[in-house]
Amino acid sequence: MTRIILCGCNGAMGRTVTRLAAEDNDATIVAGIDLVPNRDAGYPIFASIEDCNIEADALIDFSKPDLLADILNFCEERQLPAVLCTTGYTDEQIADIEECSKKTAILRSANYSIGINVLKKILKEATKTLAKEGYDIEIVEKHHNQKVDAPSGTALALADAVNEAADNAYEYVYDRSTKREKRSKKELGISAVRGGTIVGDHDVIFAGEDEVITFSHRAYSKAVFGKGAISAAKFLNGKGPGRYDMPDVIGE
Repeated sequence: MTRIILCGCNGAMGRTVTRLAAEDNDATIVAGIDLVPNRDAGYPIFASIEDCNIEADALIDFSKPDLLADILNFCEERQLPAVLCTTGYTDEQIADIEECSKKTAILRSANYSIGINVLKKILKEATKTLAKEGYDIEIVEKHHNQKVDAPSGTALALADAVNEAADNAYEYVYDRSTKREKRSKKELGISAVRGGTIVGDHDVIFAGEDEVITFSHRAYSKAVFGKGAISAAKFLNGKGPGRYDMPDVIGE
């Protein structure tokens, strides 16, 4: 049984992880951290991580970037593995994460969906063959109308998987409106759509002569990210210091 401390437990993702952990026979939330500890979650909730005195095997963070320093200090002092699911870190904060990983296990990923991470593996294999055959590669991602960044971090992670398999031969192109020229063979187009309540759609298109192969992933709820975070926490239980990623969890 993996005992988890959950930062940001009163947020939307925190509540989702709480529900999913309650259904998981191998994981349990033993404490929560939230600035407003005002609900009965079935476990104690602390307003400050420094006040938490509960023993655990891993920490999952779905809070805010400005809490990172306190989280890293807490995990480093207790040698507690951490699954960092918060986005928007600065370069300095990313450097702090790398430094902390020398003292305890840290897992950070652009996307915690198991499906997306399996898709990255598939794309690497497909690219090795299809890129050599001259297929054009395009990525189209769709998200809800409240998402502020574009393209999504997941779209870039998929593009990176493709490019890595092609020895980084491709140039990412995000906007063709200023150009009036034919598409370059070493161009990898990434397009973003924003609308409604789309949780997350990603299509990776390999377009060749007289045929098109499309690899697609659809997220129908944010629960897929919560499930992946719990799987990551269970994976880190007992692991030594180091930087880990979701490919480690799925056995790539």
